Amino acid sequence: MPDPFSAWAAILLASVLTLATRLAGPIVMAFLPMSARVERFLQNLSLAVLAALVASMLARGGLREAASAAVACAVMLGLRRSIWAMAAGMICAAGWSFVAG
Repeated sequence: MPDPFSAWAAILLASVLTLATRLAGPIVMAFLPMSARVERFLQNLSLAVLAALVASMLARGGLREAASAAVACAVMLGLRRSIWAMAAGMICAAGWSFVAG
C-alpha cells in the first residue's frame, strides 16, 4: 500500500494533467482547421469513451454485467432512448444482486 504522500502526489499529478489537457484542447483546436474528418472524430469521441468503459467492465465482470449490458442494448434497440436503456441495465444489475446475492 502506498504511503499517503505518494497517494496525494498521484492525485495531484492526475489533476494537473487533466487540467492541462482541458486547457490545451481549445488552444490546439484554434490552430487546426475544422475539416469534416476532425468534426466526425469529435462527434464520435464520447461514444468511443463510453464503449471503452463498458468493454472494460464486461472484461472484468461476470454474468451479471453481461446480462445488464444485454438488457440495456435490447432496450436501446427497441425504444431508441438511452435513459431507458441505462435504467433497464441498472435495474437488471440491481435485481441480479438482490436475487443472487
